[in-house]
Amino acid sequence: MTASDLRFPADFVWGTATASYQIEGAVAEDGRGPSIWDTFVATPGAIDDGSTGAVACDHYHRWEQDLDLMQRLGMGAYRFSIAWPRVIPAGTGAVNEAGLDFYDRLVDGLLERGIAPLATLYHWDLPQPLQDTGGWPERGIVDAFVAYADAVTRRLGDRVAQYATMNEPWCSAFLGYALGEHAPGLREPALAIRASHHLLLAHGAALELMRANAPAAQHGIVLNLNPAYPASDAPEDVAAARRFDGFFNRWFLDALLKGRYPDDVWQGYGEAVSHVEDGDLAIIARPLDFLGVNYYSRTIVANDPSVPWPAVRAVPFDGPPTDMGWEVYPQGLTELLLRVQRDYAPPPMYVTENGAAYPDVLRDGTVDDADRIAYLEQHVAAIQAAIEGGADVRGYFAWSLLDNFEWARGFEKRFGLVYVDYATQARIPKRSAAWYAGLIERQRQASVTTS
Repeated sequence: MTASDLRFPADFVWGTATASYQIEGAVAEDGRGPSIWDTFVATPGAIDDGSTGAVACDHYHRWEQDLDLMQRLGMGAYRFSIAWPRVIPAGTGAVNEAGLDFYDRLVDGLLERGIAPLATLYHWDLPQPLQDTGGWPERGIVDAFVAYADAVTRRLGDRVAQYATMNEPWCSAFLGYALGEHAPGLREPALAIRASHHLLLAHGAALELMRANAPAAQHGIVLNLNPAYPASDAPEDVAAARRFDGFFNRWFLDALLKGRYPDDVWQGYGEAVSHVEDGDLAIIARPLDFLGVNYYSRTIVANDPSVPWPAVRAVPFDGPPTDMGWEVYPQGLTELLLRVQRDYAPPPMYVTENGAAYPDVLRDGTVDDADRIAYLEQHVAAIQAAIEGGADVRGYFAWSLLDNFEWARGFEKRFGLVYVDYATQARIPKRSAAWYAGLIERQRQASVTTS
């Protein structure tokens, strides 16, 4: 299937996405406090190329240019994140009005250009003072997040079309507290399990105030879902895939959409879940207006009893990887969306991140990123197949608008539709940007023709 064969509903949302620490820079301007990422990047060896997000894409100063670029590309929506340390520098207490002013201008600028804003409240940049008192493993952080969500939604209100409380709580919890790959860089699995619960609890606890402050907006959460496939038909590998699915996907989906944690994962965690209190799951499972799904690839797993629960190991795949070493597996997105629809009867879903890093080279003023175009085309087609199969998917956000600071990979990996020359901050749309703009325009024209 090619882009010309794709047909989506007239009201399907086409957009792109970014995250505050990855693009904003200006980490010490206008009252912004330090985040756990400011601390983590200063740790020797934490970032592959030794870089930081101190400047990143300088979006804090160049946001108007970036919004103009989105408008030229025909984006209908923009998913961005708000930096908690820019709004409440100490994590709790006084609100930094200058920080909120920035997002005020950003939202107004989007609306002036006909682009719908989707704001994510937490995309991993926790204020460092909150980590100093324990971070997400401590239950008290829930109240801090609710106060932060209240401050943002009171200021931005219904001008934001959609609010997501959290981005990828699995990553915040397990990459940050168990595997040490992301800030705060800890390797204590019991803390990660506690963090995962408090991230979900903070999400649910904030929803009522958010809805009161912005009753016309939609409120939801964004999960990174990673479908698991067994390495063989052997019963032990099939069981391993089920355990990995529980660890990565069902722990979050079941809590949010069924009001309980899955029994097999609960048993696997044992005493590590003793912090869960009566009534927590009812808060976590408060109704959602939408579910954001981030998808990049799948994981093939085999049983491995030599490692801790879930006692699995990843198995190499056939075929060329992306520059992140991830398999290109678009059919996994179709299967995932249909599975979530079937098993959970979710609210409307949006694919809130999907994209690929490739070793882009700027030649003669352009980047010929044919691999990225193929990746995007295949995954958009996979969404169409899911919709045709009954999945209620309402939008697609390509990751990412700009090449940016790719967390622990630094500036070595480029996901953007737009090439960024970090020395000059020049923005140069890649061929994939033109491809995506053409897809959006064809869908718009098709909806006009059939209306």
